[in-house]
Amino acid sequence: QVQLVESGGGLVQPGGSLRLSCAASGFSFSSAAMSWYRQAPGKEREQVAALTDTGRSANYANSVKGRFTISRDNAKNTAYLQMSSLKPEDTAVYYCNAGFFKPVFSSWGQGTQVTVSS
Repeated sequence: QVQLVESGGGLVQPGGSLRLSCAASGFSFSSAAMSWYRQAPGKEREQVAALTDTGRSANYANSVKGRFTISRDNAKNTAYLQMSSLKPEDTAVYYCNAGFFKPVFSSWGQGTQVTVSS
């Protein structure tokens, strides 16, 4: 059974940083590209970052490029999203899923709330 457990969110001031974690199980993590998505209130879920299975190639949404970094530890079956220079418009629930261009799994984890506010 596939499980994706996101953590690390919280309340942070504009300009601050957070690191999100995604603990994965139930599939071959080291063979899967991983992505982070976010969904703000009243908006559709959007992909913000993707990383290949080897970690050698990443892709970012224009809105987060230069501020967010996706990484992974295949030994720990965990993906990360380092977020810096956070802005109020980054406020959303953040999710992870397998896949580089689109989500592989139809079921999602509970997500982790990120709120950027002074």
